[in-house]
Amino acid sequence: MAIILITGGARSGKSRRAEARARAFPGQPVYIATAEGLDEEMGERIAKHRARRGKDWIEREVPLDLVQALVETDGGGARLVDCLTLWLSNLLHAERNWSHEASLLADALARQRRPVIMVTNEVGFGIVPDNALARAFRDAAGILNQTIASVADEVEFVVAGLPMKLK
Repeated sequence: MAIILITGGARSGKSRRAEARARAFPGQPVYIATAEGLDEEMGERIAKHRARRGKDWIEREVPLDLVQALVETDGGGARLVDCLTLWLSNLLHAERNWSHEASLLADALARQRRPVIMVTNEVGFGIVPDNALARAFRDAAGILNQTIASVADEVEFVVAGLPMKLK
């Protein structure tokens, strides 16, 4: 069993790296998507990701109930969660307690029998946002990433398509 967290900036190659890592494990990989195609542009992004992956994946769309999806899919191939940052955004939008949900996720990861690869964005490299909502999101994303990194067996940082092992 392996818990792998892959982080980096936007368009850094995180998802491609995560897909390759998931395919390296035995069994049919499961793609757990947290994005929702709520507008045309996001729908196009989702379609491009699907086309790139091909039909070898089992797909689950899970905007909120990530822990339940991990429990339900444990026992088969590796699971790829793409991405924790969108999951966090969904939790905030649904006015759910993201900190509690992050703790539940960390606890659930410790009980997984099959590999889980998670993608997340590193959003804390830029300037301090000029509004309270953006600052709260940045802070929550940083805390979520730290929480999951602390229970992960491996953590990679991807820049320009190149992975760097952090843990």
